Amino acid sequence: MTMEIPNPTMPADSLVDLGWDPGWAAAFLPFDAAGLVPARVVAAHRDAWVVARPDVAPDASATVSGRFRHEAYGPGDFPAVGDWVAVAASTGDGSPTVIQAVLPRRTAFTRSAGEERVAGNLVAEQVLAANVDVAFVVAGMDGDFNLRRIERYLAVAWSGGATPVIVLNKADVAADADGLRVAAEAVAPGVEVLAISALQGDGVEPLRDAHLGRGRTAVVLGSSGVGKSTLVNALAGAERQRTAAVREDDSKGRHTTTHRELVRLPGGALLIDTPGIRSLGVAGASDGLDPAFADITELALACRFSDCRHAAEPGCAIAAALAAGTLSPDRLASHRKLEREAAHVARANDPLLRAEERRKWKAIHVSVNQHMRHKYGDDR
Repeated sequence: MTMEIPNPTMPADSLVDLGWDPGWAAAFLPFDAAGLVPARVVAAHRDAWVVARPDVAPDASATVSGRFRHEAYGPGDFPAVGDWVAVAASTGDGSPTVIQAVLPRRTAFTRSAGEERVAGNLVAEQVLAANVDVAFVVAGMDGDFNLRRIERYLAVAWSGGATPVIVLNKADVAADADGLRVAAEAVAPGVEVLAISALQGDGVEPLRDAHLGRGRTAVVLGSSGVGKSTLVNALAGAERQRTAAVREDDSKGRHTTTHRELVRLPGGALLIDTPGIRSLGVAGASDGLDPAFADITELALACRFSDCRHAAEPGCAIAAALAAGTLSPDRLASHRKLEREAAHVARANDPLLRAEERRKWKAIHVSVNQHMRHKYGDDR
């Protein structure tokens, strides 16, 4: 069914349920002048998208224009679920919608895409979801409960710019739900932690009321088997996503969500489900490490030396906290591991940092060779 094309700069009554607001209207003005209309990406596949737009119902298949494809630097420039895009007005002939531009993202959740090359450029990031207000970090309170994984997802959530909320699912099967909630609170300073059972519906309504008002966009983050799809179904009030039971021997899950999708909820909120990620790289998460590890960040500020490496330096507040038992060695190790991963991704994306890293190791190799030659001679 073809609908009448509205004025794209009109008040967002027809778009507000997709998250439209005056800020997006202002950002869209140049595209409005070019005769384009706004749409929001509601699903993403390998090289195709589905968009919701005010002048076409139902949602329309979309592709990017040739110029867009030519000018894109890498996968991160292409539309992601949650993006607002500028498209040509509908012609009514059933032809695919063509995406001409992506509006600047307010928030973006990324993960490492590995050492992939596109058009000769090293690509280390993949956008999972864009323009999100709140991030539900879901963990299962079963045999696969893992604090280090929660820390990792929190770092990515904070770096994305949204407000994280830890959702501890499967309270109905937890042996010690209160204990697990306290443990999660200990590694997430200042973050709201909610214990729910998506399968039973316990705690779902308070979660919806607190964080899913009209026009608000949330993303569900978590590994396979934590019940993300069950949570989406509970919030949507319908069987929107396929679910599967976890393995009984180790509580590991199987991928049931195969692509990212923006689900419109009753009441006008939006929810982005993501496939389970067994190994989540911390691409772009360096900005999220400080809030995710706020306790360690605060301790570091109390060290005697501003460049303290938290090893054997005198006056190290972190070493003192470890000795006093107020800081867990596992938490500090997790922080250092994520710092290394974030630094690696930063070097992979920045030619200057890669060149500096090569120069550093070249100098080290030269120094080692000189030392060996001095000690053993040329016949070493």
